[in-house]
Amino acid sequence: MPAVQQPDPPTTPPWTTTRPNPANVSVSPLPAISSTTIHPTNATISPAEAFFNDLLNQIPLPRWAVYVIFAVGGLLIVICCLCVCTKCCCKEKKKKKKKDEQIGLTGVNGKSTTALIQSDGGEASYGSTKTYRGKLLYSLEYSAALSELTVGIKQASSLKAMDFGGSSDPYVKVYICPSKTKICETKVFKSTLNPVFNEQFSFQISKSALLKSTVVMKVFDFDRFSKHEIIGELRLELCSVDWNHVIEEWQELAEPAQFEEENLGEICFSLRYVPTASKLTVVILEAKNLKSMDMNGSSDPYVKVQLALDKRKWKKRKTSIKKKTLSPYFNESFTFDVTLSQIQRVNLVISVWDHDAVTRNDAMGKIYLGCDATGNQLRHWADMLSNPRRPVAQWHTLLTPQQVNSTLTLKKRIPIPGKLVENSQRFFPH
Repeated sequence: MPAVQQPDPPTTPPWTTTRPNPANVSVSPLPAISSTTIHPTNATISPAEAFFNDLLNQIPLPRWAVYVIFAVGGLLIVICCLCVCTKCCCKEKKKKKKKDEQIGLTGVNGKSTTALIQSDGGEASYGSTKTYRGKLLYSLEYSAALSELTVGIKQASSLKAMDFGGSSDPYVKVYICPSKTKICETKVFKSTLNPVFNEQFSFQISKSALLKSTVVMKVFDFDRFSKHEIIGELRLELCSVDWNHVIEEWQELAEPAQFEEENLGEICFSLRYVPTASKLTVVILEAKNLKSMDMNGSSDPYVKVQLALDKRKWKKRKTSIKKKTLSPYFNESFTFDVTLSQIQRVNLVISVWDHDAVTRNDAMGKIYLGCDATGNQLRHWADMLSNPRRPVAQWHTLLTPQQVNSTLTLKKRIPIPGKLVENSQRFFPH
């Protein structure tokens, strides 16, 4: 019986299912995917890499921590190299600068040289280098009919920064030399190099004295707890001014002159006002750098505290006397009864005196605050009124008694009502 020939197996894999093709679209079978076997190649590792891997495996830290340590170490090395290079470059520049500053002097042997050495101190370099200190806009006007000079302080621009923050607290002092009987101050502007003042000050002066005088405008940097630093000044000789019209111009500030200023010292005191209790408390804290009044170069200072109401002497107190010192420490408190209506009409006069057991006591310096004050004195008084029940302390530079007396012009003491009645009965008996 002949063998029956079996049909060839289907080329379609058994796991595929045949779907009907209603659109009679011819579908070509996918080619068979031949599987290939990938054999890994053995990479050759150098001895250095093998040593480095063994070293890393011996460190008891995670691999990422080791990498971080190496990165930080490398960064520190780079920074150290940069610092060394910068220092070497600076040394080279300094050497070159010193070499350029050497000036040949023709001496006896013709070979002498000297180097220009500039001191860092302000005293040695005074007047040698010009530092830009800013500009000031001012005005001048003279009335011959009234014998009155009006000085206007308009504004300042691009002032020199005196504070660490790159700014200043400027204000301006104005006075006339050589008399210097009246010193005026503008308001203080906080944290600015371009203040706008717009203030005017009047001085009584004759035409003959005007032509021999100089107006001085000094710009200061205000500091509550230390000496105020001067930014710059203007000095104008009034004999060269054309008084036929009002003068208004900008001018650059110059270095302050190191003469004419008489240092009378400074005094620090605090003010406190309680409106509900009508109490004004003045605490005289200390003074420093007072003027020597005795032959031995010292003084015996004490302080008078005086209140003036409506330009009339009203109440006064004084501290104890400190023997043989120019920087006394007092810390003495005085309290006055001042109502809210009176505090707006009161002036406080602080004066430092030198005690003498044989002769008359001498006034060493004076300052006054209150409703008629200006500049730093008015600011201290305003700070006290705007901060009730809180003491406000500040240093003040003492002025000459003549300056304060001519500006304040106090009248005699207010007559006591009892004495008024007694005097009226004496002159007008019933």
